[in-house]
Amino acid sequence: MATATVRDLRTRFPRIKEVVAREGEVIVTDRGRPSYVLRLYTDRPRPHPERVDYFARLKASQPRPLSARASRALDDANRGDR
Repeated sequence: MATATVRDLRTRFPRIKEVVAREGEVIVTDRGRPSYVLRLYTDRPRPHPERVDYFARLKASQPRPLSARASRALDDANRGDR
């Protein structure tokens, strides 16, 4: 297992980066004691959230349409004495 100091990270990061790429892991010491571990990043697949049916949500928030009977009554009331 490769080791590096905090100072090495500041001054020789490209070399430490190559070691991480080659060996996969580097122990970073702080004042002679192991303190941190540098590892290669691996992208974990994220679970997809459930798909949201936005149209259904929109329809649920809209007022209900008038029935045919109520619509005719409204039209008749608006026409007046024509």
